[in-house]
Order: sequence, then C-alpha cells, then structure tokens
Amino acid sequence: MKKFLSEIFVWWQGQTWGTRLWIKRFGVYVGSDEFGNRYYQDKKSNRRYVTYGGYADASSIPPGWYGWMHGRTDTPPTEDKYVPRAWEKPHLPNLTGTAQAYRPDGSLLNKGERPRVTGDYDAWSPE
Repeated sequence: MKKFLSEIFVWWQGQTWGTRLWIKRFGVYVGSDEFGNRYYQDKKSNRRYVTYGGYADASSIPPGWYGWMHGRTDTPPTEDKYVPRAWEKPHLPNLTGTAQAYRPDGSLLNKGERPRVTGDYDAWSPE
C-alpha cells in the first residue's frame, strides 16, 4: 500500500503513475543499467526518458547512458557494447547535504582553520 501511494504522490523516489502511463502509451523500452535505471525513447519523436531504480538522482546515470540521453549518440550502450574509457571514473553519488559531503578547512561545518593567504593574492580595495 505504501509503494502504491508513493507512486501517486512522490516523484523523487521513482516514477509516478503519470510517468508510468505516459511511458506505457508513448515509450519504447531501450535498456537498463547496473543501478536499476530503465531507459525509454518516445515512439514518434527522439525524446528520451529515464526512470530511476532508486532515489531520483541525475548523477546516477553512467557515462554511456548519459551520452545517449543527451543525444550525443543515437545508439544506446546495450546495442553498442559500450566500454568505459580509462579516464572515466566509476559513479559516485552526489553527497551534497549529507554527512559525507566535502567540507574544506575553514568551513563552518569542519574543524580546522582556513589556510593562510599566500603572496600571489592581493585583496581588492575600492580606490
């Protein structure tokens, strides 16, 4: 019952009923990735959709699918046998707003002092 109600009202935890009906009527399933995200393409136009396997986070789309979603390639990674390049890093979720978020020294949320300014910086002053 909880999943049913969340699909009606809560868009950030996956697809809603409106999204499900739209994809059933106009979408064609293209493939899925290792995170459980499912990818669709519109039957008539070139619009592309993703339904997230978990929390709706755009940063969870892997590089191969990202290129397809943004129209950089017309061939989805499932048909192209996509292999990540050596410089492509594995996915890390966006940690902003969590306890694991990056907090540099001197931040209000981190202990420590802000690094001293070096000689290559001149403060602006109105003259």
